[in-house]
Amino acid sequence: MGPAEEDIEVVGFDKPAKDVIKRLCEGSKDLDVIPIVGMPGLGKTTLSRKVYHDSYLDFHFYKRMWIYVGTSKKPKDILVEIVKEVAPSNSEELIKDKDEDQLAHSIREFLVERGKYLIVLDDVWDTKVVDFVKKAFPNNESQPRGDRIMLTTRQRRVAEAVSAHPHNLEKLSKGDSFKLLEQRVFGKTRECPIKLRGYGNEIVDKCCGVPLAIVVIAGALRGCLGESEWKLVKDNVGKHLINKDDNKSCLKFVETSYNHLPQQRKAAFLYFGVFPQGFDIPAWKLILLWVAEGLIKSDLQGSEIEEVADTYLSDFAGRNLVMVMQKRSNGQIKTCRLHDMLHEFCIIEAERISLFQQVYLQPGVRVFPSIEDPNTSRRLCIQSSIPYNFIPKDRIVQHVRSLLCFSSDQKHIDLSNLEVQLIPYAFPLIRVLDIQSLIFEFSEMFSRLFHLRYIAIKGNFTVLPSLFGNFWYLQTLILHTDTSRSTLEIREDIWKMLQLRHLHSNLPVKLPPPPTSTSKSCTSCLQTLSKVTPDSCKKTVLAKVCHLRKLGIEGQLAALLGKSTKGRGFDSFQELRCVENLKLLNNGWSEELHLPPHFFSLQKTLNKLTLSNTNFEWSEADMLGQLECLTVLKLKENAFIGKNWKPKKGSFSNLQVLQIVWAENWETWDASNRPFQSLTHLVLISCYDLNAVPHELADLPYLQEMRLMRTFKAVSSAIEIKSKKLRRQDPESSIKFNLIIFPPPSSTN
Repeated sequence: MGPAEEDIEVVGFDKPAKDVIKRLCEGSKDLDVIPIVGMPGLGKTTLSRKVYHDSYLDFHFYKRMWIYVGTSKKPKDILVEIVKEVAPSNSEELIKDKDEDQLAHSIREFLVERGKYLIVLDDVWDTKVVDFVKKAFPNNESQPRGDRIMLTTRQRRVAEAVSAHPHNLEKLSKGDSFKLLEQRVFGKTRECPIKLRGYGNEIVDKCCGVPLAIVVIAGALRGCLGESEWKLVKDNVGKHLINKDDNKSCLKFVETSYNHLPQQRKAAFLYFGVFPQGFDIPAWKLILLWVAEGLIKSDLQGSEIEEVADTYLSDFAGRNLVMVMQKRSNGQIKTCRLHDMLHEFCIIEAERISLFQQVYLQPGVRVFPSIEDPNTSRRLCIQSSIPYNFIPKDRIVQHVRSLLCFSSDQKHIDLSNLEVQLIPYAFPLIRVLDIQSLIFEFSEMFSRLFHLRYIAIKGNFTVLPSLFGNFWYLQTLILHTDTSRSTLEIREDIWKMLQLRHLHSNLPVKLPPPPTSTSKSCTSCLQTLSKVTPDSCKKTVLAKVCHLRKLGIEGQLAALLGKSTKGRGFDSFQELRCVENLKLLNNGWSEELHLPPHFFSLQKTLNKLTLSNTNFEWSEADMLGQLECLTVLKLKENAFIGKNWKPKKGSFSNLQVLQIVWAENWETWDASNRPFQSLTHLVLISCYDLNAVPHELADLPYLQEMRLMRTFKAVSSAIEIKSKKLRRQDPESSIKFNLIIFPPPSSTN
């Protein structure tokens, strides 16, 4: 799914967006810099994203990339990110032991053989960043390319230093301000009641045309239809709070919306501040941290409390306190981000109430902040490069319960192994340990950390030590191992973690069989296994984890689905009662695979299925069409093979999302039997041989979006479907059809 910001029209930004796009696409063939400058809250980043995602740019730039800068990133950090974008396959080799000038040279050598690039630098504070990025572009006077740098900045001096003609972002007009308030409170299809218009006009007057102020106040008004509620908000907003010379004046509006939050949700909102500024926050990780930190006020346990946490996040998005960056195929939030001003508010308010403490080095300041102060918050967040020891070696810090160490790209924390080993000594009561930015080594001292609820670590381990059996209260375990091994082995102690609900790993985990004394009455609490090896899926193991809701399996799937086994390896899946999300990822060449009959033991629960490299025949896809609860189907890297696919009549009746990636030799798709009657989203990627998208899809009543990426032969049929959909579309209908083609054909310009 694309960025959710595109779901909401940006009021008043159409003309500025056209002006910026024109500057990007026209004018000089030399490298040009287009700064967007304005006070906080005017929507510099929002405008930039609207421009960045505009399909018109597809015709003018070979590649686009977005980089958040902020106050902490150095020029070298930016260049490293660019290297990883332009040369992901050999980026480590290009980065190793290089200074800024050498990195710029490497990028320049790489770009010279390619088309025009657009790089967006968001939230720039120092012209040095722009100077180094400019060095990375080829400078061929005989063949100018027309590369572009677009940047956002609050600092007029920065904008004027890098361009003679910066784009000055203006405040919204009163009409656009009211329209924005109206849309954010009532949605696009409803108007503000007449009895509330007067209050609305007074509110937008006090917001002074600043979009951020308007949307956060709109969040406080959402769902409010009483005059008394609107009058209360109007009175609390105050007068003349927006001051272009005061970067923090917008914080008062954030405070007003924050004060309208239910008391039990305020700490969960402030917790967003533990993530770095400009960071796209994974919703699943945020929710698991909230639960581990005890910030969700509920008597429920397990997956039910996580569902409550999900309602918290949806509420914050509905109140415009967080920006939804991506949505999942089922409409749930996938990633989100905080606006800079809201992030700043969270930090200030969290410090005031001692919710958490940030440990970082201020630019040019060598005095390291102390964490030994008895008033220090119980949560310690390390969010920038710390070049020397920060953990006290001569004192136990009893009050710290959470240690979170990360930077915006998870790479720039520099702490020695010695300090890592000191964690159990310094913080004996710690409950949350998130140090994926460090190279981690275990010691026996870690067996003392009885209180841990959440662990996220990175290291070069291949076998987890037995000391994990002491973590009786552990709920979430996230492992990232830097090793050439293909699997990660976990000892039998995992079955002693009676509260463990989520196990995530970048490598497939090899699970041990549970103790023979285990009975079904002592089943595991595990809800997520992402991911495990096929040989871990024995009957005894799956009986132990029978409450799993999400399961990912990666490796040689012949043991489960092979022709020689006749699918008997899949018999053990009858032990699973609750699986909703299943991924089957086949690695390497193996014997012929088939979907086994027992696959349908999951028929009553499975709603999301991902298959990769399984090479099933298309005729077997009809078996999936019988899964009555299946709503999302993702077929990747030759999940199915063959030239023709003709689903049976009435199959895939509840499927809403279908994604097919790289189906080699797939030529024809026959939908004359009218399957997919509930389909809302279709994504086809790199289906090079597919001749056409079935014209019957134009008749699907709920189809909202069709994306074709590098599926060239089927483009004309997709355009015909779009024409039919638009001709039949009811102007009053809430279901609008959208067709996205990349690279776009010139005929659709």
